[in-house]
Amino acid sequence: MKVETYERFQGNLDATDHPYMSGPFTPVHEELTAFYENGDAEVQGTIPADLDGVYLRNTQNPLFKPLGTYHVFDGAGMVHALRFNRGRAEYRNRFLRTTAFEMELAAGQSVFGGLIDPPSVSRFAGWGARGGLRDAASTDVVVHAGSALATFYQCGVPYRFDAFTLEPAGHETFGGRLPVTDGAGRFDHGMSAHCKVDEHNGELLFFNYSKRAPYMHYGVVDANNVLVHYTPIPLPGPRLPHDMSFTENYAILDDFPLYWDPQALREGKHAVRFFREQASRMAVIPRRGSADDIIWFEASPTYVLHWINAWEEETPEGLEIVRHGYFQATPLPSNKDRGEGFDNKGRKLGAARYGPHIHEWRLNLRTGKVRERALDDTVCEFGMINGRHAGRPYRYSYNPLPVDDAFLFGGLMKFDHVTGDKQWLTLGERRYASESPMAPRLNARDEDDGYVVSFITDEKAQCSEVVVIDAKRLADGPVCTIRLPHKISSGTHSCWAAGSDVRPFGQG
Repeated sequence: MKVETYERFQGNLDATDHPYMSGPFTPVHEELTAFYENGDAEVQGTIPADLDGVYLRNTQNPLFKPLGTYHVFDGAGMVHALRFNRGRAEYRNRFLRTTAFEMELAAGQSVFGGLIDPPSVSRFAGWGARGGLRDAASTDVVVHAGSALATFYQCGVPYRFDAFTLEPAGHETFGGRLPVTDGAGRFDHGMSAHCKVDEHNGELLFFNYSKRAPYMHYGVVDANNVLVHYTPIPLPGPRLPHDMSFTENYAILDDFPLYWDPQALREGKHAVRFFREQASRMAVIPRRGSADDIIWFEASPTYVLHWINAWEEETPEGLEIVRHGYFQATPLPSNKDRGEGFDNKGRKLGAARYGPHIHEWRLNLRTGKVRERALDDTVCEFGMINGRHAGRPYRYSYNPLPVDDAFLFGGLMKFDHVTGDKQWLTLGERRYASESPMAPRLNARDEDDGYVVSFITDEKAQCSEVVVIDAKRLADGPVCTIRLPHKISSGTHSCWAAGSDVRPFGQG
């Protein structure tokens, strides 16, 4: 392994025992590049020769002491990448050069508040659905139109960068067509995390939300990176959607009964409440449709943080949109028996507290009715599929298994959505997986012909690795393990992009 130091940053972050600034969440302040070949001491097993592409993961890495109360999603965004190229691998990590990051770097201290803080904590106006926030672009990452795009879940400004080298390209406004500020210069809408890339036609589907009517918008960017569709999705008030799904001809957006309490908002406060007497509402809209084309459906009250997939299916009762996602048994958990209310400080964000499990919703476009059922009772979240099957019928998902109350995952479950069969992989003591995409091998023959890749943070050995697992035989464990040059922080979302889908900057 050959390691090069790209840049080191000096912050003013104090040593802390905060659960999201220590242990597996210890921030990284150095940017490195490392090169691997089979036979290197850091490579166990064999880097597959039929694996060609890049695995990208977004993380939060605070550089400066927070102005207020630190939340796990407040840290500066940093992308980690492992590029596979037919038996070789390259690792890189780089801070996302967002406006907030550059401002704080110049100031030598934090100037923006976080998710838990009131807007008054920030020393400058921020971005996002709440205003005053540090827009870190630290939530999600996708590859579209040949390069990567990082986003923030509270609707910040999307940032472009080279998917191989991580070289930054700045704000992405799609030629100025994406509304970013209103006439007074205030942040308006932007883009939420969990935009979707349709690998069949190269389109990027996205949504945003805000505290101003119509409260949500939906847009489409074509394969040439042109914003070709943008329309309001009127809602009854400010909402907190987190994800969306799509099919070959439709996009599906959500209005769940978990959102900011209207009375608290009138008082300038952001208090999340679950209105269990209200239904979950789902909006089915043609991919280039408007608000007049929406068909609304009502389902059991819950909250779905992440969707797995959706597709269209002809049935004797008419065309149905089938959605698979994680139904939360307890969308707003509390431990009243221990004198604890909802943990607004973010110290207990583990998926196990919410009881998410794989669930199916069938939305009939002819009758307007919804049929739903639990597909499995295993508590899991952050699942991924073979991206070539997104928006189409599929069979397999790869689901991280949460560790108690922590925002960590100690294993993986491969779920067969046709038979209900499961394969399990347990990582071992104090070893934590990240969101684990499925990477099809070159010339793949079927849906699970490829590899599952994941960054692993090993607290026991104080190191990080990338594991490459045969997707057909998940329980057999890694066919290759690559040790990284430093221990990385746990984070949020990731993606896989085939090498043929990436265009390095300057190459058209």
